[in-house]
Amino acid sequence: MSYSKKVIEIYENPENVGSLDETSSRVGTGLVGAPACGDVMKLQIEVGDDGKIVDVKFKTYGCGSAIASSSMATQYIKGRDIQDALLITNAQIAEELELPPVKRHCSVLAQDAIKAAVDDYKRKNQQKSGESDVESSTLDQG
Repeated sequence: MSYSKKVIEIYENPENVGSLDETSSRVGTGLVGAPACGDVMKLQIEVGDDGKIVDVKFKTYGCGSAIASSSMATQYIKGRDIQDALLITNAQIAEELELPPVKRHCSVLAQDAIKAAVDDYKRKNQQKSGESDVESSTLDQG
């Protein structure tokens, strides 16, 4: 099996590699893995006040297809509204990278990582808004 030119190009020069501050309420982190092959992807989004993804980073431990899929996913979602980011499919990533069927699971991981990061961001901010609601109702009574 050989990699497409696009996979090789992205693997050799991936974009958005790194980490964001997981403790920030503006950051959502998705960590997913594929036990069958050992690939692990961590994808993080930073969301601005307008609901758009202002920054995105990833760290992937895996094959060239996994790294290329992660990098491609970050490029697709940067600047998008978080709801729009959820519309990115593994099929889009696989097609763009010309992944063979045996490597399609890498694009599935990337899609799963996006969803997990968005879910984490929403969970953090739901808790945060829930806490402030409790605080304000307590203050109103006092």
